[in-house]
Amino acid sequence: MSLFNSNPDPDRPVAHHAPLAERMRPQSLDEFFGQTHLLAPGRPLRLQIEADDAASLIFWGPPGTGKTSLAKIIALRTSATFIEFSAVLSGIKEIKQVMADAEKAITYGSRTILFVDEIHRFNKAQQDAFLPYVERGSIRLIGATTENPSFEINAALLSRCRVYTLRALQQPEVLALLQRALTLGEGESPQQARGLGNLHLTAEESALQAIASYSSGDARNALNALEVASKLVQSRGQTVITLDVASEALQQRVLLYDKKGEQHYDLISALHKSVRNSDADAALYWLGRMLAAGEDAMFISRRIVRMAVEDIGLAAPEALNLCLSARDAMHFLGSPEGELALAQAVVYLSLAPKSNAVYKAFGQVLAEIESTPADPVPLHLRNAPTRLMKELDYGKDYQYAHDLPGKVAAMDCLPERLVNHRYYHPTGEGREKLLAQRMAEIARLRRGGSDSDSGS
Repeated sequence: MSLFNSNPDPDRPVAHHAPLAERMRPQSLDEFFGQTHLLAPGRPLRLQIEADDAASLIFWGPPGTGKTSLAKIIALRTSATFIEFSAVLSGIKEIKQVMADAEKAITYGSRTILFVDEIHRFNKAQQDAFLPYVERGSIRLIGATTENPSFEINAALLSRCRVYTLRALQQPEVLALLQRALTLGEGESPQQARGLGNLHLTAEESALQAIASYSSGDARNALNALEVASKLVQSRGQTVITLDVASEALQQRVLLYDKKGEQHYDLISALHKSVRNSDADAALYWLGRMLAAGEDAMFISRRIVRMAVEDIGLAAPEALNLCLSARDAMHFLGSPEGELALAQAVVYLSLAPKSNAVYKAFGQVLAEIESTPADPVPLHLRNAPTRLMKELDYGKDYQYAHDLPGKVAAMDCLPERLVNHRYYHPTGEGREKLLAQRMAEIARLRRGGSDSDSGS
């Protein structure tokens, strides 16, 4: 069979045994829920679709937001041949075959739309295979990805595509979709009905609210949960989907999360920045989101330790020990008991005084080392285990601080080029205020060190 026999047919009903989410897939823009920022009248993507613009597209957004549905709607509105395959299942051999067939189709006056789901799963070489055909207009590429195209799509290919960002559906949009699924198909036979209307089911508002909330803006998850709930009530001879039935169908919350993808970094970033901004409630929320989604607790523990040294620092030096103890507790107790230790740690970090003075100071030191020559160690600080080294003045004029008043010697410990250079500037927060006072005292002792030595 030719690759070009894959056009979606709006008049051909989806098999009645197909999942509800597939049967409810919109067949026109009027049936589409969400993405009003792109599809409302006069918005850019709607104008492009209505004009049958042949530009290649990348749809970027979370799962269940309509990326595949939009590609199929575009196919229904154009005379082009529509080919769909998944980057998970297809390789370079399939790509080359599609390209060859597309080139042949041009000679017969036919355009080809190639829809690639999860295009980010193609490696750079596979993506490069599309480039000459996109440039020549042999194909119109429509890619769908849940990952940031800036990182996952070749720059050359990306520059030849228009990128549209899809958002997770809002709860009212998911509710409207669920209501439509409950009523669509009323009076139709089970073989023809796209929705659940022919089952004559009703649902409590609280049940639909629960499903909409738990779906996290994913239309597919919401419809899947509704379908499970409908089967549960039918099996019990009932007609009302209650909150209890909906909760049973859901089993556990569907959280938008990819432990290796952008959400992984977005959520840990939200946790870190909430702690830095002293917002304990937000920090607890983001911590809970990550743990509920199955994030590796040791990864979270490592980041919490990093927060202690980067953002709390010497303003509350005990924070580091507390975070290391929380890590050990999590490792020892496991989930869910150990998670409370992590919660205590992020609350403490949030409410602790903040200082990034050491973080900044060490960064300046590393930058200095990277950009300047490696200065020799001053002679008076060098080790002198042999007579030759002593004859070369290694260790000469070194002053043993413990033998001096105030335990501070009036000698420089930086290379000559950096004498009197300061990296660490303590803040006035928490314990660091005391450290600032101690630094001032040390400076005073160093200035008076020579006088103290001569008078002893």
